[in-house]
Amino acid sequence: MLVKQYQGMLLNIAYSITLDREESLEIVQDVFVKACSGIKGFRQDASLGGWLRKITINTCLNWKRKWKRRFRWSHDPIESDDDWILKDVDQSGSNPENQYREKEFEENIMKQISKLPEKIRVVFVLNALEGMSYDEIAEHLNIKRGTVSSRLHHARKILMDSFKSL
Repeated sequence: MLVKQYQGMLLNIAYSITLDREESLEIVQDVFVKACSGIKGFRQDASLGGWLRKITINTCLNWKRKWKRRFRWSHDPIESDDDWILKDVDQSGSNPENQYREKEFEENIMKQISKLPEKIRVVFVLNALEGMSYDEIAEHLNIKRGTVSSRLHHARKILMDSFKSL
């Protein structure tokens, strides 16, 4: 039941940080294992989704650190097809042309987001795609609220500039 409810959200977070489909799937599996084994550490006053989100973010950031230390190269995904990400999109009323344009627009946005530097991308994704507040992001990433604000400003500026050039 937990997997059904949270897997899509956690996959989106993991993929936005790692940019690697297979690693994201493994990370989310690890998150559920960690959650089951560490359930005693769950505070009853916190939300389960927030707790799982935090475990996912930390697991992804640890994965990134491991790869950087081990290989000192940027990891590019072999696959560029983002259709596997679980989304709650109802396109039943759209005609095929609109669906194509929406998909193309979404692919362009995701492509530009994936080009953001990691620290900026993580903050942007957590705010824009996951709906987390500045304070929540600061707490999850263990950074100051002002740093969150600054990174979001840079992300928006970079994205705006990249769309102007398209």
